Amino acid sequence: MFSVTVRDHMMIAHSLRGEVFGPAQRLHGATYVVDATFRRAVLDADNIVVDIGRSAGALHDIVGELGYRNLDDEPAFAGMNTSTEALAQVIADRLAERARAGALGEGARGLAGIAVTLRESHVASASYERPL
Repeated sequence: MFSVTVRDHMMIAHSLRGEVFGPAQRLHGATYVVDATFRRAVLDADNIVVDIGRSAGALHDIVGELGYRNLDDEPAFAGMNTSTEALAQVIADRLAERARAGALGEGARGLAGIAVTLRESHVASASYERPL
């Protein structure tokens, strides 16, 4: 399996519901390094996994939609615990939508999957991987 990873970052504010979250139940900020990995079994006609520029641009646009916002106030997240794991899925799903729509180039239609990892710190990260 071949893969290409692009990286960006975002800063958000949110609070999490449930005793399991302890002090994170209060409004707090998080800064994430966001890695998006695109996978395919066979390289495309140009001998690449995916157009890196288009992939990096799509990731940048998505984190731009989320960054510098209090996610508690965003209608798209109403009633949802915006855990790191859940945000990784949101980003992966939005990248998949863009890939299906052709925004990552025609070659991206042959992708097998996307994995998104959000790094909260040097000791903690969470990922979500999905097929395409």
